[in-house]
Amino acid sequence: MEFAFYTFGLIAIISTVRIITNANPVHALLQLVVSLIAVAMIFFTIGAPFAGALEIVVYAGAIVVLFMFSIMMLNLGEEVVEQERQWMRLELWVIPVLLAEILLAQLIYALWFGGVDAPIGLNWISSKQVGISLYGPYLLLVELASVLLLAALIAAYHLGRVDEKE
Repeated sequence: MEFAFYTFGLIAIISTVRIITNANPVHALLQLVVSLIAVAMIFFTIGAPFAGALEIVVYAGAIVVLFMFSIMMLNLGEEVVEQERQWMRLELWVIPVLLAEILLAQLIYALWFGGVDAPIGLNWISSKQVGISLYGPYLLLVELASVLLLAALIAAYHLGRVDEKE
């Protein structure tokens, strides 16, 4: 499982660098999904399956959908749509597809041959422990993060809306 841990870590680093260096927000969002799934797989390999499942459901699911709606509300215009069509060439999909295939192969190998046992010296993290942590000492941070995401969504809407001329 150590090989899988380092493989997932490398995929997370590569896709995160591609998020930062990508000029197109939709392509960066797709790289974000790959990065979040790689981080979730790291959680699975270190013996925290509930944290990995939360990573996939909450971040790779709900938060990415929120970001997608924010990008859609920006209403980037027709020239950006044409530029997007030019960018949708096959060679641009090679790296994200390759990273996703490596993740899938590692997942299949772990489920088929290795199981999902916790490594030696580590304990399983249950959903009760995660809930106690989130709604205990980290409750204020969780609520601040949700307010920050709401403020960012409202700001993106106001920046992207088009006012009609009177």
